[in-house]
Amino acid sequence: MNHSVRIGLMGFGRIGRNIFRLGYDNRSLEFVAISDLGQPETLQYLLLNDSVHGQFEVDASVSDSYLKVGSQKVRLLPGGKPSEIPWDMMDVDLVIDSTGVLWLSDEVDAYRSQSTRTIITNPETPLVDRIVVLGVNEDEISHEDRIISPSSSTTQVLALMLKILDEQFGVENAMMTTVHAYTSDQPLADNTRVRRRRSRSAVENIIPNETPSPRLVEAMFPHLRGKVAGTAFNVPVPDGSCVDLTTELKKMPTVEEVNNAVRLRAESDMAGIAGYTEDPIVSSDVIGSGESMIFDAKATMIAADQFLKTVCWYDNGWGYSRRILELVGAYAGLGGAR
Repeated sequence: MNHSVRIGLMGFGRIGRNIFRLGYDNRSLEFVAISDLGQPETLQYLLLNDSVHGQFEVDASVSDSYLKVGSQKVRLLPGGKPSEIPWDMMDVDLVIDSTGVLWLSDEVDAYRSQSTRTIITNPETPLVDRIVVLGVNEDEISHEDRIISPSSSTTQVLALMLKILDEQFGVENAMMTTVHAYTSDQPLADNTRVRRRRSRSAVENIIPNETPSPRLVEAMFPHLRGKVAGTAFNVPVPDGSCVDLTTELKKMPTVEEVNNAVRLRAESDMAGIAGYTEDPIVSSDVIGSGESMIFDAKATMIAADQFLKTVCWYDNGWGYSRRILELVGAYAGLGGAR
C-alpha cells in the first residue's frame, strides 16, 4: 500500500468499536468518519470502557463533532441508512458496515453506487459480490469486488474446520451446533417479540436459535451442497463461544490423526487464524483471542468408527474484527475501488 487506507465505519457497536481498538494506531489505516445513532459522548465512553474487554488506555476526547483518539481525528456523523450517508464526500477508500442490519437491496445498491468498496458484516445481506473467509478462499478476491462480506464469526469457524477435514480426510456429511454468547439484540428480561424463543431473557436461558452458517459454507464449498446442516444455542455468557461439529468422513482417522492435522495447519498456513490447544480451556479463556478459532484437542472423539466430533472455541467479536481489518489490507493490496 502506497498510503493509508481511509476507512468509514457505519455503526459503532461492539464490532465497530473492536475494529477501531484494533486498528487505531496502525499507520496503514486511517479512520475518517463514524456514523452511529448514539450520542458522541456515549460513543467515546463505550470505546474507552468495555464490559468484556476492559478499558482502552488511550487519550480520547469529543469536540465539534469529532472524536480524537491518539493521532486519529474522526468525524462523527449521525446514524441512518446507507443511502443517507455521504461517504464519497468524506473521501473514504472503504466503508465497513458493522451495524449488523440486514439492509434491503436498495440500500445495498446505495453502497454500490458510491466509488468506495464496502465490507458488510451481516452475512445474509443480498447482492454481495463475494463472501470471504480468510484461511479458506482469500485467493479468490478480485479488484472488481465492490460489496464483500466476511460472513460471521461462526461461519468462519465452520468453514475453516470443514476445509481442514475435507482436504485431509474427505467430508461426506456434517452437522454443526454453535453454543454462542448472547447478543445485543436479545432482551435481558422476557419481552414481547414475534419470535417467541428470542423474546425470552438472554441471561436466564439457553435459547435455541437459527444460524445461516451451513448455507453460507455450502456456497463456498459447492461439492458439500446439501450435506451440511446446523443449529445454534445462545447461552448466558457475554463472550466466548464454541462450534461443536460432527462429521462423517470418507476416511475415518484416529483422534491423534485429527488433532495432528489441525495442529500442523495452525502452525503453518493457518497460523494466526486457527489456533490449537491441549489445555482444558473454557469459554472465558478465549476472550480477546485474535484467532478465528481455537481447536480443543481434548474434545476430539470418535463414535462407532463412523462419526467424528470436534470442538473449536472463539471470541465471537475480537477475532472476527481482526479478520475484517486483515480483509481491508488484502483488498488494499489489489488497489482501491475508485
